[in-house]
Amino acid sequence: MVGEKNYQLLRNLKSTWDPHHIFNPGKIVDTPPMDTMLRYAPDQSTPVFNTIFRFHNQDILQHAEQCNGSGDCRKSHLSGGTMCPSYMATRNEKDTTRARANILREFLTRSTKTNRFDHKEIYEVMDLCLSCKGCKSECPSNVDMAKLKAEFLQHYYDEHGVPMRSKLIANFTATSKLGSLFPSLYNTLVTGKLTGKWIKQVSGFAVERSMPTLHSTTLRAWHKKHLKNTTLTGNRRVYLFCDEFTNYNDTAIGIKAIQLLEKLGYEVVIPEHMESGRTWLSKGLVREAKKIVNINIGLLAPIITDETPLIGIEPSAILAFRDEYPDLAYDHHLEPAKRLAKQAFMFDEFIASEISKGHINEDQFTSDNRKIVLHGHCQQKAVASMVPTVKILSFPKNYTVETIPSGCCGMAGSFGYEKEHYDISMKIGELVLFPTVRKQKEEIIIAAPGTSCRHQIKDGTGRVAMHPVEVLYEALRH
Repeated sequence: MVGEKNYQLLRNLKSTWDPHHIFNPGKIVDTPPMDTMLRYAPDQSTPVFNTIFRFHNQDILQHAEQCNGSGDCRKSHLSGGTMCPSYMATRNEKDTTRARANILREFLTRSTKTNRFDHKEIYEVMDLCLSCKGCKSECPSNVDMAKLKAEFLQHYYDEHGVPMRSKLIANFTATSKLGSLFPSLYNTLVTGKLTGKWIKQVSGFAVERSMPTLHSTTLRAWHKKHLKNTTLTGNRRVYLFCDEFTNYNDTAIGIKAIQLLEKLGYEVVIPEHMESGRTWLSKGLVREAKKIVNINIGLLAPIITDETPLIGIEPSAILAFRDEYPDLAYDHHLEPAKRLAKQAFMFDEFIASEISKGHINEDQFTSDNRKIVLHGHCQQKAVASMVPTVKILSFPKNYTVETIPSGCCGMAGSFGYEKEHYDISMKIGELVLFPTVRKQKEEIIIAAPGTSCRHQIKDGTGRVAMHPVEVLYEALRH
């Protein structure tokens, strides 16, 4: 391209500044012929993969191969966005989305094992993936590493068994249901100085981390009692997805969501359904998640319509209907799952839509002056948008909202609880989120939609963050 004479000048310049060829040897000059290191050989066979997730017009290897090596996942926290939180903290290439895609592609292509997922090297590189979903929206090739990691873990566990801690986290709903029989005793045990430390050590959780507690009642129990003492007069029916986190831990937020919707003129029904499946997905137990997903599709698809939508409070739970459910639906459930995905909304999205339609008025809320500083949930940023949350929080006449330019908070569900991940979890929080929250005055409201995000903010800064539901509820003219 530059001609032999000019190319020789470039070679001389390179040799002058790098006589020992330390920097990028064989890349800048004196590169090998382009046909000597091809990814594919002429006689290379393509393996067949039986995956649990649906990859639609691809297989899992083809999805990993979407990574074109552009390195957008190597950006720092100063660039904004979410991808990739672990790399932002470690600055280590192996912690990029690109590295994870590359190692998965390498072993799925060249492994001699029957189970090509059975490689510790993949497990080690996947370890710091927070499953934040940032890559799904921010990677120019839209590589969904959270999906790839979950699929990989299931097949890896098939060979090595499921770790006890992963089983414990996946069974969060069952544990919480048992604990809810004696919530005070449960809370005393997990927060006690000695008992709490012992429980964390046995479970493999960081002793520095505070543990979530159970509410004195469940949201389902409260709602059942509430219906007996309330005459519903709502003009429109909405179905509330009673996710496992709101049902057991954030019951107070769920109660305020129901009361807020009723005050605004909606009849709130909690339909029959199972847990969301989020905890199973997060730990790679995809087969069990698939069972839960299809039971929920069967229960909810017949009653959820454009006129009677499904509303959720915890982003990671309700957005699963839009993200993972169509990928895990049985063939006969695929079309119902797609319809359900279009009719499932975050609380923020539903309220914002009703505001736009003129069904909710500004004079229903206070005219007091308040400033809100908002941290967005990772999966909300990747699968949905922060725009509806900003819209509803700034809807009261004198409310203003500032969005923190933070990526992942570092908690990512159970990731920040795990003892070997605690330090990097806090390091991620210290990149942008914690310093921004610490400098806010006491009268400024800190808001965050995600359960784990609020927990991380409290552990990292001592500030209590409110769910947008709580902020809007407090702004309502009672």
